[in-house]
Amino acid sequence: MREEVLEEQLFSQEDIENLSELRRLLNEISREQEAYMNGHICPLDRIERLLVATDGSEASRGAVAAALELAKSCTVKLIAVAEVLTNLECEISLPWVYEQAEKKMRQRLEAVKGMAEEAGVDCEIIVHKGEDPSEKIVDEAVRNKVDMIVMGTHGRTGIKRIIMGSVTGNVIGHAPCKVLVVPRGARTDYRTVLVATDGSRYSDAAVLEAVAIAKRCNSSLIIFSAVSSDAEAATAEECVKGALEIADKEGVKREGMTLRGKADEAIVEAAKEKDAGLIVMGSHGRTGLMSLLMGSVTERVISHGSTAVLVAKVR
Repeated sequence: MREEVLEEQLFSQEDIENLSELRRLLNEISREQEAYMNGHICPLDRIERLLVATDGSEASRGAVAAALELAKSCTVKLIAVAEVLTNLECEISLPWVYEQAEKKMRQRLEAVKGMAEEAGVDCEIIVHKGEDPSEKIVDEAVRNKVDMIVMGTHGRTGIKRIIMGSVTGNVIGHAPCKVLVVPRGARTDYRTVLVATDGSRYSDAAVLEAVAIAKRCNSSLIIFSAVSSDAEAATAEECVKGALEIADKEGVKREGMTLRGKADEAIVEAAKEKDAGLIVMGSHGRTGLMSLLMGSVTERVISHGSTAVLVAKVR
């Protein structure tokens, strides 16, 4: 099974198409953001370093494009990190395979660095070998004191897709900073931002993050809470009311909204209804469950939605 993963990583026929598509996507994002915000305006406050995690696949195109555009708009350093999946036994028996896989991954990151330099962005590339990409991503985030991690949701197909999905969840659960997750085919857009609140201190952090983005980008802010029963209606309305007051103090265009249903499904539905280009959520909910655990609301929104999700962290 390891050999199949490596073979896909080493002999992918999508590399040239991915690079061309990434350039097209980056140019399109840049044009749209400039037209909307009248120039390069950084949507994030207090940011100096970005880390983008990529496996070179089609699924990570959007994350790389979003990271490049953010680094350009915010005039910050970009660190691109990738990992060649390996284990000691296979590396000993098939050393040449891993050497070629590492070389191939480095070439992909060099292409990203080239695009960054074209955009005037300082970019450093880092390639690791190991069995757990999430550990290396978090370690690099800590070592480089990054302010945000940008990544996709899945790898290519099969086992690798499952691995990358769990990588995203683990990074969200253990990262020292906020994490922007860009699903396959999604584009990060700040015209309309939806923030989900459940009254926890984690969602309070998400509200503050969303209000700050909306203020900087002159976005429309949708403050949302899901209701699964009549007993929760009053609490949800109070959560929304409190967040609306915060937005009002900052002079942000805002709208409160509640929907009945499972929280993750309701959030995805609301984002589609309001054509939100970004969802902001907390890393934990009222239950205190970490988002890396299966069944958490944040995990499911990321897995099943088609909108970029910014996972805020409690400061």
